[in-house]
Amino acid sequence: MKTLLFVRHAKSSWKNADLSDMERPLNKRGERDAPQIGVFLKKQGIKADLMISSPANRAFTTAKIIADKLNYPQAEILQHQNLYVFTYHIASIIEIIKTIDNKHENVLLFGHNPTFSALAYYFSNRFTTELPTCAAICFQFDVESWYDISKENTAYLFHVFPKML
Repeated sequence: MKTLLFVRHAKSSWKNADLSDMERPLNKRGERDAPQIGVFLKKQGIKADLMISSPANRAFTTAKIIADKLNYPQAEILQHQNLYVFTYHIASIIEIIKTIDNKHENVLLFGHNPTFSALAYYFSNRFTTELPTCAAICFQFDVESWYDISKENTAYLFHVFPKML
């Protein structure tokens, strides 16, 4: 069995117009929501064998905050350029997942909408609207190899949005 969580980055700041999209930090709400989501995931018994994040500051910061709550070393969070994507086209993300080393059973991916909303819908048919910032969706795949993940072997486990906490 493989467990995968998609985590949309926490709320980001638009205060500094001089910053590029890649550099935007979290705002106060994002700094409040990310630790709460991390605590919730820990209470759910989530363990991280691997965390992969978009290199965007807001996503990577969200990953670091949640890593702290899950006792995952921040220095081991991988960054993958292909997670910095903003389309409904999910093939590039599924390709990333299929190449994960099979020694990892529990993986968290940190990224952006609308891609993560499209992934949530693809794997569950549950989420027909955009995921809010800092949303986490958890799926389990009845496979031994990440390469074999598909809609057909997916089980939706849970989701959490900051407003639920």
